[in-house]
Amino acid sequence: MLHQILKQYWGYDQFRPLQEDIARFVLEGNDTLALLPTGGGKSICFQVPALAKEGLCLVISPLIALMKDQVENLKKRGIKAEAIYSGLNNHEIDRILANCIHDKAHKFLYVSPERLKTDSFRVNLQQMNIALLAVDEAHCISQWGYDFRPPYLEIAEIRKLFPKVPVLALTATATPEVVNDIQEKLHFRRKNVFQKSFKRDNLTYFVMHEENKMGRLLRLIEKNPGTGIVYVRNRRRTKEIAEYLQHFNIAADFYHAGLDSATRDKKQLEWMTDKTQVIVSTNAFGMGIDKPDVRWVVHLDIPDTLEAYFQEAGRGGRDLKPSIAVMLYDNNDIKELKTNFQLSFPPIDTIKNIYKILCEHYQIPMGEGENRILPFDPDELCKKLKLKPIELINALSFLEKTGVLMLSEDVKKQSTLHFLADEETLQNFYQKNSDKEDFVKLLLRSYGGLFSNYVKINEEEIARRTELKVEEVEHLLIELSGKNILRYSQRNAKPHLILLQNRVSENYLYFKDDIYKKRKEVAQKRLDSVLHFIENSQTCRSQLLLAYFGETKSEPCGNCDVCRHAHSLKMKRLEKESIQKEIIKHKHLTHKEIIQIVSELFPEKKVIEVLRESIDEGFF
Repeated sequence: MLHQILKQYWGYDQFRPLQEDIARFVLEGNDTLALLPTGGGKSICFQVPALAKEGLCLVISPLIALMKDQVENLKKRGIKAEAIYSGLNNHEIDRILANCIHDKAHKFLYVSPERLKTDSFRVNLQQMNIALLAVDEAHCISQWGYDFRPPYLEIAEIRKLFPKVPVLALTATATPEVVNDIQEKLHFRRKNVFQKSFKRDNLTYFVMHEENKMGRLLRLIEKNPGTGIVYVRNRRRTKEIAEYLQHFNIAADFYHAGLDSATRDKKQLEWMTDKTQVIVSTNAFGMGIDKPDVRWVVHLDIPDTLEAYFQEAGRGGRDLKPSIAVMLYDNNDIKELKTNFQLSFPPIDTIKNIYKILCEHYQIPMGEGENRILPFDPDELCKKLKLKPIELINALSFLEKTGVLMLSEDVKKQSTLHFLADEETLQNFYQKNSDKEDFVKLLLRSYGGLFSNYVKINEEEIARRTELKVEEVEHLLIELSGKNILRYSQRNAKPHLILLQNRVSENYLYFKDDIYKKRKEVAQKRLDSVLHFIENSQTCRSQLLLAYFGETKSEPCGNCDVCRHAHSLKMKRLEKESIQKEIIKHKHLTHKEIIQIVSELFPEKKVIEVLRESIDEGFF
């Protein structure tokens, strides 16, 4: 059955290694942790068994973009799937929940972990026929993971509602400590891990100390003409570097989370279809993107963790053909990495004060504010509140980890439209509002399915067709929504700040040791691991990465910069020994005669060099 489903919906004849084992184990009702590297096909591990079971698969994912992408891909394959995330209005959410409760054809419901906390969602959830619980990015449930998110802890409570339903946890990066913690936090009935080796035989790692990074990047692109990704920390630098590459006739573009969704989608599509060779991006680029023929990945800035580096570098060579991952660094990068670490742990008093300032800025009274969604512009807030950007973001990060609030970066959500009025109601409306009849009919001609579903619309396109201004289109849609002719969910161009609890006095905010002190200790270890990876000159790069993830018995790759340097030293040593052996054979001759004879076998320059060393070492 599993092979039939794989062939019918994905067109594949065979599973990748471990996929079928994981799917069968889940189908038998077992709790399972699937530890597969980036590009290992994790989604098929739960999607195929879910289609083989009666009922709905509840998928918990922290990334809105990834949820949307997977839902769209499932729908393209003729599989009914839905996603609930921040930014949807109540009518859209009610429709999705109703579909998942009453329509047996619906097979997947994607939600963020924060959604699990709401009582209304839990009430609806208990009316669904849940057959499988899939937890994506499962490392987020571990406080020892590099991306711990407290709302993930709610999953254990959801399990109590469905005690017989198996859970499949999936992640691409987890240390042995995190692997154990995931299983404990998800209340596995029996520990079970399917783990594919993190080793990537086709991916070669290079770490280079380089003062002229741009010059090195240009030479690298020249020698490796395929598709590539350049990762940097700073949004502004993505554009600067892309323009620099364009100056040398390289088809480059930039990408970061601050761009609107339409622009991001366009840039991503042009890169996926090879119209763009090089994409210069922050770490916002890559999640859920499966381009197999990426020949190289370059980091111009040092990643914060080896987990992040492994995922980002791992986007190269998914077609199993040779690819390279290059990290370029200088002394300032090392200093910046250490400085950022210190700034990532602002004093607790500073965090509490920022919470107070935010609540006052948004005029949130004491004891109120739970589930309030607030527009959030970090640059604007920093100017108004006289805070440093890194100070604000890191403080919010700790408040997020305590479950006080959540940051949502669903930038520029596309507007949606759903008609409430039937044909008879519309005819009556036209008689009383003839000036709006043409506008309404144009909407109905332009978008199909408006009576049965929420449909994505584009206000700029409607404005062009009606010869109205965008503001006038938005005003008309809001007016029609107010008359209950339709429901208009307007796009939002800024990220949101979501309060998860009512406001309390900042003095009552409690930061447990495992939220602050212990996490700082763990973060220090991660920083040390990154620094060791960079500064190491003795151990194979691949071996170091594998050991970090618990694989301690791997062999040297033979190709990374450390292995190549070791090989070069070995060859030089063997060559020196061979030259020296020949020199000693003729040591009864003059130096000039020795050089003349031995140079017939080896380069004269090297013979002279070894002869001098031999004299210094007392062979003569």
